[in-house]
Amino acid sequence: MIDFRYHLVSIVAVFLALSVGIVLGSTFLQDPAIYVANTAVEQVRQRNAGLQEQITDLQLRERGNDALISGQTRRLVQQELDGERVLIVELPGVTTSDREAVQEVLEDADAAVSGQVALTEKSLDPRQSGVIDQLAMTAKPAEMTFPVDATPYEKAAAVLAAAVVTSDSAQVGRENPAAAGVLGAFQEGALITMRGDPALRASLAVVLAPGEPFEGEHAEAQNAAVVALARGLDAADRGTVLTGPVASASPGGIVAALRDSSEAAAAVSTVDNGEQPTGRVTLVYALREQLSGGAGQYGIGAGASSVGPSPVPTSTPSSSSGG
Repeated sequence: MIDFRYHLVSIVAVFLALSVGIVLGSTFLQDPAIYVANTAVEQVRQRNAGLQEQITDLQLRERGNDALISGQTRRLVQQELDGERVLIVELPGVTTSDREAVQEVLEDADAAVSGQVALTEKSLDPRQSGVIDQLAMTAKPAEMTFPVDATPYEKAAAVLAAAVVTSDSAQVGRENPAAAGVLGAFQEGALITMRGDPALRASLAVVLAPGEPFEGEHAEAQNAAVVALARGLDAADRGTVLTGPVASASPGGIVAALRDSSEAAAAVSTVDNGEQPTGRVTLVYALREQLSGGAGQYGIGAGASSVGPSPVPTSTPSSSSGG
Protein backbone atom coordinates (compact mmCIF):
# COMPACT_ATOMS: atom_id res chain seq x y z
CA MET A 1 0.00 0.00 0.00
CA ILE A 2 1.05 3.60 -0.67
CA ASP A 3 1.51 5.32 2.66
CA PHE A 4 1.25 9.00 3.60
CA ARG A 5 5.00 9.52 3.33
CA TYR A 6 4.89 8.50 -0.32
CA HIS A 7 2.11 10.99 -1.03
CA LEU A 8 4.06 13.74 0.68
CA VAL A 9 7.20 12.99 -1.28
CA SER A 10 5.21 12.94 -4.54
CA ILE A 11 3.63 16.30 -3.85
CA VAL A 12 6.98 17.86 -2.97
CA ALA A 13 8.48 16.43 -6.16
CA VAL A 14 5.67 17.93 -8.26
CA PHE A 15 6.11 21.38 -6.75
CA LEU A 16 9.89 21.13 -7.12
CA ALA A 17 9.47 20.24 -10.79
CA LEU A 18 7.13 23.20 -11.30
CA SER A 19 9.59 25.54 -9.63
CA VAL A 20 12.47 24.29 -11.72
CA GLY A 21 10.33 24.65 -14.86
CA ILE A 22 9.38 28.23 -14.02
CA VAL A 23 12.99 29.14 -13.36
CA LEU A 24 14.18 27.47 -16.56
CA GLY A 25 11.36 29.03 -18.57
CA SER A 26 12.03 32.52 -17.32
CA THR A 27 15.76 32.10 -17.88
CA PHE A 28 15.96 30.31 -21.20
CA LEU A 29 12.67 31.27 -22.88
CA GLN A 30 11.58 34.68 -21.66
CA ASP A 31 14.97 36.39 -21.55
CA PRO A 32 15.58 36.13 -25.35
CA ALA A 33 12.05 37.45 -26.07
CA ILE A 34 12.52 40.35 -23.69
CA TYR A 35 15.92 41.05 -25.18
CA VAL A 36 14.54 41.07 -28.72
CA ALA A 37 11.65 43.36 -27.68
CA ASN A 38 13.93 45.76 -25.87
CA THR A 39 16.32 45.83 -28.82
CA ALA A 40 13.47 46.59 -31.23
CA VAL A 41 12.16 49.38 -29.00
CA GLU A 42 15.63 50.89 -28.75
CA GLN A 43 16.07 50.75 -32.52
CA VAL A 44 12.73 52.50 -33.06
CA ARG A 45 13.64 55.10 -30.48
CA GLN A 46 16.97 55.78 -32.18
CA ARG A 47 15.33 55.93 -35.61
CA ASN A 48 12.71 58.39 -34.35
CA ALA A 49 15.42 60.51 -32.75
CA GLY A 50 17.30 60.53 -36.05
CA LEU A 51 14.19 61.52 -37.99
CA GLN A 52 13.44 64.27 -35.50
CA GLU A 53 16.97 65.60 -35.97
CA GLN A 54 16.41 65.61 -39.74
CA ILE A 55 13.11 67.45 -39.33
CA THR A 56 14.73 70.02 -37.08
CA ASP A 57 17.57 70.45 -39.55
CA LEU A 58 15.14 70.90 -42.48
CA GLN A 59 13.10 73.41 -40.49
CA LEU A 60 16.22 75.41 -39.70
CA ARG A 61 17.23 75.34 -43.36
CA GLU A 62 13.75 76.45 -44.43
CA ARG A 63 13.74 79.32 -41.97
CA GLY A 64 17.19 80.33 -43.16
CA ASN A 65 16.12 80.20 -46.81
CA ASP A 66 12.94 82.13 -46.04
CA ALA A 67 14.91 84.78 -44.17
CA LEU A 68 17.37 85.11 -47.06
CA ILE A 69 14.64 85.40 -49.72
CA SER A 70 12.61 87.80 -47.56
CA GLY A 71 15.61 90.04 -47.18
CA GLN A 72 16.31 89.98 -50.92
CA THR A 73 12.74 90.06 -52.24
CA ARG A 74 12.80 93.69 -53.27
CA ARG A 75 16.04 93.22 -55.19
CA LEU A 76 14.76 90.04 -56.83
CA VAL A 77 11.51 91.53 -58.13
CA GLN A 78 12.00 95.27 -58.45
CA GLN A 79 10.72 96.76 -61.72
CA GLU A 80 9.56 93.35 -62.94
CA LEU A 81 5.98 94.68 -63.08
CA ASP A 82 6.77 98.36 -63.48
CA GLY A 83 3.86 100.19 -65.08
CA GLU A 84 1.40 97.33 -64.58
CA ARG A 85 -1.79 97.43 -62.55
CA VAL A 86 -2.73 94.23 -60.72
CA LEU A 87 -6.11 93.18 -59.34
CA ILE A 88 -6.17 90.85 -56.34
CA VAL A 89 -9.11 88.43 -56.25
CA GLU A 90 -9.53 86.72 -52.90
CA LEU A 91 -11.41 83.45 -52.39
CA PRO A 92 -13.16 82.47 -49.14
CA GLY A 93 -10.70 81.10 -46.58
CA VAL A 94 -7.69 83.20 -47.59
CA THR A 95 -5.94 84.70 -44.57
CA THR A 96 -5.32 88.40 -44.15
CA SER A 97 -1.59 87.79 -43.73
CA ASP A 98 -1.35 85.91 -47.03
CA ARG A 99 -3.24 88.65 -48.87
CA GLU A 100 -1.09 91.39 -47.38
CA ALA A 101 2.12 89.50 -48.20
CA VAL A 102 1.06 89.17 -51.84
CA GLN A 103 0.18 92.85 -52.06
CA GLU A 104 3.55 93.73 -50.60
CA VAL A 105 5.51 91.68 -53.14
CA LEU A 106 3.49 93.18 -55.99
CA GLU A 107 4.37 96.65 -54.76
CA ASP A 108 8.01 95.57 -54.39
CA ALA A 109 7.83 94.67 -58.09
CA ASP A 110 6.67 98.26 -58.77
CA ALA A 111 3.15 97.26 -59.75
CA ALA A 112 0.14 99.31 -58.71
CA VAL A 113 -2.57 97.28 -56.98
CA SER A 114 -5.84 98.58 -58.40
CA GLY A 115 -7.94 96.99 -55.70
CA GLN A 116 -9.14 93.77 -54.14
CA VAL A 117 -12.28 91.81 -54.90
CA ALA A 118 -13.22 89.16 -52.34
CA LEU A 119 -15.70 86.49 -53.31
CA THR A 120 -18.26 85.45 -50.71
CA GLU A 121 -19.35 81.94 -49.81
CA LYS A 122 -22.61 82.64 -51.61
CA SER A 123 -20.84 83.41 -54.88
CA LEU A 124 -19.44 79.86 -55.02
CA ASP A 125 -22.55 78.06 -53.79
CA PRO A 126 -23.95 75.93 -56.67
CA ARG A 127 -27.40 76.30 -55.15
CA GLN A 128 -27.18 79.99 -56.11
CA SER A 129 -26.36 79.25 -59.76
CA GLY A 130 -29.79 80.40 -60.94
CA VAL A 131 -29.39 83.74 -59.17
CA ILE A 132 -25.86 84.13 -60.54
CA ASP A 133 -27.01 83.33 -64.07
CA GLN A 134 -29.79 85.90 -63.89
CA LEU A 135 -27.46 88.53 -62.44
CA ALA A 136 -24.89 87.93 -65.19
CA MET A 137 -27.51 88.24 -67.90
CA THR A 138 -28.87 91.45 -66.38
CA ALA A 139 -25.55 93.16 -65.61
CA LYS A 140 -23.59 92.27 -68.77
CA PRO A 141 -22.61 94.96 -71.26
CA ALA A 142 -25.06 95.16 -74.15
CA GLU A 143 -22.53 93.98 -76.74
CA MET A 144 -21.41 90.96 -74.68
CA THR A 145 -22.60 87.55 -75.82
CA PHE A 146 -22.09 84.16 -74.21
CA PRO A 147 -21.47 80.76 -75.80
CA VAL A 148 -24.64 78.71 -75.87
CA ASP A 149 -23.14 76.15 -73.48
CA ALA A 150 -21.72 78.69 -71.02
CA THR A 151 -22.35 77.89 -67.36
CA PRO A 152 -23.66 80.53 -64.94
CA TYR A 153 -20.16 80.83 -63.48
CA GLU A 154 -18.55 81.28 -66.88
CA LYS A 155 -21.05 84.05 -67.63
CA ALA A 156 -20.46 85.73 -64.28
CA ALA A 157 -16.68 85.50 -64.77
CA ALA A 158 -16.89 87.21 -68.15
CA VAL A 159 -19.12 89.99 -66.82
CA LEU A 160 -16.97 90.60 -63.74
CA ALA A 161 -13.74 90.49 -65.76
CA ALA A 162 -15.03 93.16 -68.15
CA ALA A 163 -15.45 95.51 -65.18
CA VAL A 164 -12.09 94.98 -63.48
CA VAL A 165 -9.41 94.04 -66.05
CA THR A 166 -8.43 94.83 -69.62
CA SER A 167 -5.89 93.72 -72.21
CA ASP A 168 -5.80 97.16 -73.82
CA SER A 169 -2.89 99.16 -72.43
CA ALA A 170 -4.67 102.40 -73.28
CA GLN A 171 -7.60 101.42 -71.04
CA VAL A 172 -5.59 100.36 -68.00
CA GLY A 173 -6.55 102.48 -65.00
CA ARG A 174 -9.82 103.56 -66.59
CA GLU A 175 -13.37 102.46 -65.94
CA ASN A 176 -15.28 100.49 -68.54
CA PRO A 177 -18.40 102.57 -69.31
CA ALA A 178 -20.10 99.53 -70.81
CA ALA A 179 -19.63 97.64 -67.52
CA ALA A 180 -20.84 100.47 -65.28
CA GLY A 181 -22.92 99.10 -62.43
CA VAL A 182 -21.54 95.56 -62.64
CA LEU A 183 -19.58 95.76 -59.41
CA GLY A 184 -22.48 97.40 -57.62
CA ALA A 185 -24.82 94.64 -58.82
CA PHE A 186 -22.45 91.94 -57.61
CA GLN A 187 -22.13 93.70 -54.26
CA GLU A 188 -25.88 94.11 -53.88
CA GLY A 189 -26.25 90.43 -54.65
CA ALA A 190 -23.85 89.67 -51.75
CA LEU A 191 -21.48 87.91 -54.15
CA ILE A 192 -18.41 90.10 -53.59
CA THR A 193 -16.88 92.67 -51.29
CA MET A 194 -14.31 95.21 -52.44
CA ARG A 195 -11.34 97.24 -51.27
CA GLY A 196 -9.60 99.99 -53.19
CA ASP A 197 -10.97 100.87 -56.61
CA PRO A 198 -11.07 97.75 -58.79
CA ALA A 199 -13.24 99.59 -61.32
CA LEU A 200 -10.03 101.31 -62.47
CA ARG A 201 -9.15 98.32 -64.55
CA ALA A 202 -5.96 96.30 -64.11
CA SER A 203 -3.81 94.62 -66.74
CA LEU A 204 -3.05 91.56 -64.58
CA ALA A 205 -4.95 89.53 -61.99
CA VAL A 206 -3.87 87.37 -59.06
CA VAL A 207 -6.39 84.92 -57.64
CA LEU A 208 -5.63 83.92 -54.04
CA ALA A 209 -6.70 80.41 -53.03
CA PRO A 210 -6.91 79.02 -49.49
CA GLY A 211 -5.03 75.91 -48.45
CA GLU A 212 -8.11 74.08 -47.21
CA PRO A 213 -10.08 72.42 -50.03
CA PHE A 214 -13.81 72.78 -50.41
CA GLU A 215 -15.69 69.96 -48.70
CA GLY A 216 -19.00 68.20 -49.18
CA GLU A 217 -21.10 67.29 -52.17
CA HIS A 218 -20.63 70.68 -53.86
CA ALA A 219 -16.83 70.76 -53.68
CA GLU A 220 -16.27 69.80 -57.31
CA ALA A 221 -18.74 72.42 -58.52
CA GLN A 222 -17.10 75.08 -56.34
CA ASN A 223 -13.67 74.26 -57.78
CA ALA A 224 -15.15 74.47 -61.26
CA ALA A 225 -16.53 77.92 -60.44
CA VAL A 226 -13.07 79.14 -59.39
CA VAL A 227 -11.47 77.70 -62.53
CA ALA A 228 -14.13 79.48 -64.62
CA LEU A 229 -13.33 82.74 -62.83
CA ALA A 230 -9.59 82.41 -63.45
CA ARG A 231 -10.15 81.62 -67.12
CA GLY A 232 -12.56 84.53 -67.48
CA LEU A 233 -10.05 86.97 -66.02
CA ASP A 234 -7.23 85.60 -68.18
CA ALA A 235 -9.34 85.93 -71.33
CA ALA A 236 -9.95 89.61 -70.60
CA ASP A 237 -6.56 90.75 -69.24
CA ARG A 238 -2.89 90.34 -70.11
CA GLY A 239 -2.30 87.55 -67.62
CA THR A 240 -3.73 85.77 -64.59
CA VAL A 241 -2.03 83.67 -61.92
CA LEU A 242 -3.76 81.49 -59.33
CA THR A 243 -1.72 81.05 -56.16
CA GLY A 244 -2.22 79.35 -52.80
CA PRO A 245 -0.43 77.40 -50.07
CA VAL A 246 1.21 74.06 -50.85
CA ALA A 247 -1.88 72.22 -49.61
CA SER A 248 -3.94 73.81 -52.41
CA ALA A 249 -2.11 71.54 -54.88
CA SER A 250 -3.22 68.40 -53.03
CA PRO A 251 -6.17 66.37 -54.37
CA GLY A 252 -9.35 68.41 -53.96
CA GLY A 253 -7.45 71.69 -53.68
CA ILE A 254 -8.18 74.67 -55.90
CA VAL A 255 -4.74 74.80 -57.53
CA ALA A 256 -5.00 71.07 -58.21
CA ALA A 257 -8.41 71.60 -59.85
CA LEU A 258 -7.03 74.16 -62.27
CA ARG A 259 -4.00 72.01 -63.08
CA ASP A 260 -6.34 69.10 -63.79
CA SER A 261 -8.06 71.21 -66.47
CA SER A 262 -5.80 71.09 -69.51
CA GLU A 263 -7.50 74.08 -71.14
CA ALA A 264 -7.22 76.24 -68.04
CA ALA A 265 -3.63 75.16 -67.30
CA ALA A 266 -2.59 76.08 -70.84
CA ALA A 267 -3.61 79.71 -70.21
CA VAL A 268 -3.58 80.40 -66.46
CA SER A 269 -0.41 80.01 -64.42
CA THR A 270 -0.38 78.60 -60.88
CA VAL A 271 2.01 78.90 -57.93
CA ASP A 272 1.38 76.41 -55.13
CA ASN A 273 3.74 77.69 -52.45
CA GLY A 274 2.38 81.20 -52.25
CA GLU A 275 2.64 81.29 -48.46
CA GLN A 276 6.43 81.11 -48.73
CA PRO A 277 8.76 83.99 -49.69
CA THR A 278 10.08 81.91 -52.60
CA GLY A 279 6.56 81.36 -53.85
CA ARG A 280 5.75 85.05 -53.75
CA VAL A 281 8.83 85.85 -55.80
CA THR A 282 7.77 83.12 -58.23
CA LEU A 283 4.33 84.76 -58.42
CA VAL A 284 5.94 87.94 -59.77
CA TYR A 285 7.97 85.97 -62.31
CA ALA A 286 4.86 84.04 -63.35
CA LEU A 287 2.98 87.30 -63.93
CA ARG A 288 5.91 88.56 -66.00
CA GLU A 289 5.81 85.36 -68.04
CA GLN A 290 2.08 85.89 -68.61
CA LEU A 291 2.85 89.33 -70.04
CA SER A 292 5.16 87.59 -72.52
CA GLY A 293 2.37 85.22 -73.56
CA GLY A 294 3.48 82.18 -71.57
CA ALA A 295 1.95 80.12 -68.79
CA GLY A 296 3.24 77.51 -66.37
CA GLN A 297 2.53 75.49 -63.24
CA TYR A 298 5.05 76.31 -60.52
CA GLY A 299 5.89 75.45 -56.93
CA ILE A 300 6.73 72.33 -54.95
CA GLY A 301 3.38 70.53 -54.87
CA ALA A 302 1.77 67.92 -57.09
CA GLY A 303 1.46 68.98 -60.72
CA ALA A 304 4.16 71.65 -60.61
CA SER A 305 6.48 71.50 -63.60
CA SER A 306 9.24 73.42 -61.81
CA VAL A 307 9.83 75.77 -58.89
CA GLY A 308 9.49 78.77 -61.19
CA PRO A 309 9.88 80.00 -64.77
CA SER A 310 13.32 79.30 -66.19
CA PRO A 311 14.90 81.42 -67.41
CA VAL A 312 13.27 84.24 -65.51
CA PRO A 313 11.17 86.20 -68.06
CA THR A 314 12.58 89.66 -68.79
CA SER A 315 11.25 90.38 -72.27
CA THR A 316 9.36 93.57 -73.02
CA PRO A 317 5.62 93.07 -72.41
CA SER A 318 3.43 92.92 -75.48
CA SER A 319 -0.06 94.34 -75.93
CA SER A 320 -1.66 91.00 -76.67
CA SER A 321 -4.19 89.39 -74.36
CA GLY A 322 -3.36 87.16 -71.46
CA GLY A 323 -1.27 84.02 -71.35
